[in-house]
Amino acid sequence: MKNLVILAILLIAAVSCNEDKKKETPVAETETVEMAYHSFGEEITDANVMSKDEIVEKYKSLKPGDTVAVKFTSEVKEVCQNKGCWMRMNMGEEEAMVKFKDYGFFMPKDIAGQQVIVDGVAFVEEMSVEEQRHYAEDAGKSKEEIAAITEPRRTLSFISSGVLIPAEATSEVENQ
Repeated sequence: MKNLVILAILLIAAVSCNEDKKKETPVAETETVEMAYHSFGEEITDANVMSKDEIVEKYKSLKPGDTVAVKFTSEVKEVCQNKGCWMRMNMGEEEAMVKFKDYGFFMPKDIAGQQVIVDGVAFVEEMSVEEQRHYAEDAGKSKEEIAAITEPRRTLSFISSGVLIPAEATSEVENQ
């Protein structure tokens, strides 16, 4: 009888230990994957980047003459097809005209539709008819579209000191 009681206690202990093991859930190890970028202009990082919505709010608070240093990400809508000397970025209902500091670097011409990170100075300006027509010509717009530009326009502008383009975004980047 004594042996039976000891056997029952050992059996209960073994079963209860086995149940504890079943309740343990393995912790999945997570791996941090770093995004690879091609860098243009000054070296910048992908840390502390504002979203498109955040930069749009910043632009709303700017008046002509105001500037603010920012880093943000958004989609490239259009790139100068002559040299890659400017690009337009999606700002929702508007676009931001991005030029490059001291005309010191250019973008690949085939990155429209890509998400990029730009670092520099945001400001609002009034763009003259002549300047609008120049950019329309660079973009390959038709003569009719260029002639339709007849009034100065308030524009969201940006002078970029550095740009990061995801490495898989374009083959042209690798050839430069």
